[in-house]
This record gives sequence, structure tokens and C-alpha cells, in this order.
Amino acid sequence: MTTRIIDALVDSAAALAAAALELRSGGVVILPTDTVYGLTALASDGVAVGDLFERKGRSADRRVAVLVADADQAQLVVTAGQAFSLLAGALWPGPLTIVCDRADGFGPWLGEGGATVGVRCPDHDLVRALAAEVGPIATTSANRAGEPTPADAAGAASAVGGGLLVLDGGPCAGLPSTVLDLTADPARILRLGVVSAAQIRRVGVATAAETEPDAR
Repeated sequence: MTTRIIDALVDSAAALAAAALELRSGGVVILPTDTVYGLTALASDGVAVGDLFERKGRSADRRVAVLVADADQAQLVVTAGQAFSLLAGALWPGPLTIVCDRADGFGPWLGEGGATVGVRCPDHDLVRALAAEVGPIATTSANRAGEPTPADAAGAASAVGGGLLVLDGGPCAGLPSTVLDLTADPARILRLGVVSAAQIRRVGVATAAETEPDAR
């Protein structure tokens, strides 16, 4: 199977339809996002998520995140409390991945036994429309584990092997999302990205001091 690249900037409707069909068929698709290109599969399809792990070269004791259309859809995947609602209301769509307890009935195949899941609503119209169409989408950056993340579609396609559908949305920003663990008390920043600790505090969510870059 050869790699198929669709220019999502030229025909977003065709790109959306092709990606929806591929994901529903159990395929893995490379998508542009507001941060980096993502290697994606339907989050509800354990076999497809396993293929994603294999493409990534990632062991199953590591997690992948889930992209959602909005905060309501996120609650299909995670158990959301007040802190989640505050963060999603203020900082979504955007580069913030929120780690919460996995919702009952959602599969454990997203890694690390599936007790917790990181969810994100990206500031990218096409990806949000796709998630609204097909449901929550499992994702990880489109590179082999431990290697640099390409900034464009062609680089992402070659990084994880051929034979995939790729939506070309032009160069991505290349900056990772901030990952915030709400299962810790206080919340803990697992990875500092675009969203700062100060932005998180401003919406009323405290974070552990040792994770804040301005606390050094």
C-alpha cells in the first residue's frame, strides 16, 4: 500500500471524508494539529490503537493521548470534575492535554493499563470536525519514539513508514502541548509546553510548586 497525501488546505471536505472513512475502517492516519503532526487512530478501536503503538515504536507501558471535538465529548473518555471544567472552559481549544481518570466502559488499550487518559481539544478546525464525525481520536506525535518530530506532512509520513493516509495541513507550529495531571493533588505538570503554569493558575487550578518553571 502506498502513502496517500491529501492537501487539506485545498479541499478540507475531501480530506475530512477520506480521514473519517480510513479511521472507521480501522486505519491509522497522519493529521495536522495546532502543535505537531499526529499519528492517529480511533480511540475506541483497540486493534487500530495497537497498530499506532507499533508504528510509533512505543511500548504499551506508555500512554497516548486522545483528541476530542469539545469538552462534552471528552467526558466519554474521562471522568471530569470541577478543575477539568475550569481548564476546558478557559484554555480549550488549545495546546493543553488534561490527564484524568478513565471513564467507565472506555477501553484500557491507550497504554499504562488505561487507568488514566490525557485528553485535548485542539485549536484546529479540521481535527475537531473529524472528532465530531467519528468520535474521540487516539494520537501521538508522528515520529518514531525518541526521534525528532517532523514539522511537515511529508516528513511525518516518512518518519513512521509508508502506506498511510496523510492530511497535509501545511507546516505545524512544532511546539508541544502542556500536559497537566489532574489525578494528582495538587495538579502536576507532566510536560511544560505552550500553556504556562501561570495560565493554569489564573483559571483557579493550583499546581505543584516543583513543576512550575518560575518556582526555581
